[in-house]
Amino acid sequence: MGLLSIIKKVKKKEKELRVLMVGLDNAGKTTIVKRINGEDISTISPTLGFSIKTMQYKSFRLNIWDVGGQKSLRSYWRNYFEQTDAMVWVIDSADIHRMLDCRDELHNLLKEEKLAGATLLIFANKQDVGGALSDKQIEQVLELSAMGTRHWRIAACSAVTGQGLLEGIDWTVADVKSRRFLLG
Repeated sequence: MGLLSIIKKVKKKEKELRVLMVGLDNAGKTTIVKRINGEDISTISPTLGFSIKTMQYKSFRLNIWDVGGQKSLRSYWRNYFEQTDAMVWVIDSADIHRMLDCRDELHNLLKEEKLAGATLLIFANKQDVGGALSDKQIEQVLELSAMGTRHWRIAACSAVTGQGLLEGIDWTVADVKSRRFLLG
């Protein structure tokens, strides 16, 4: 294998991003992944364990790990942290009763050493549902001012309509790219 072939392989590998999609059950993680990938969202069932979707997004290959959010599965989340470039935390913006649980689970994840350098996108899903909290309200409830130097952003979205999804993914890819890749 010549030097040029090796460089091309390394360059191709650099253009792959590992994205961990987590959140409480029924937040809309799988629907978001399917919507971004252009798949049918009419029949979605809870994710038991995990699923991996690989998709091309602009010049990047995204490996999205969609991990189930049921309480019984949360202790297994740490099995998926290795080499994560970005973490997408999905919340049900209209489920006000679970916001404190959502905050606690997020803050527990952010203490994990293996996720220390990962970009954080918070998809404030279900903005199309009445009573959904705004991104500013979510920022307060989740106590995001305590993030310190972590790169994060809230993207208000609706997995059903698709509103806000591409903007969130665009920001995530651009943030990882700006910190991880030296060449365009």
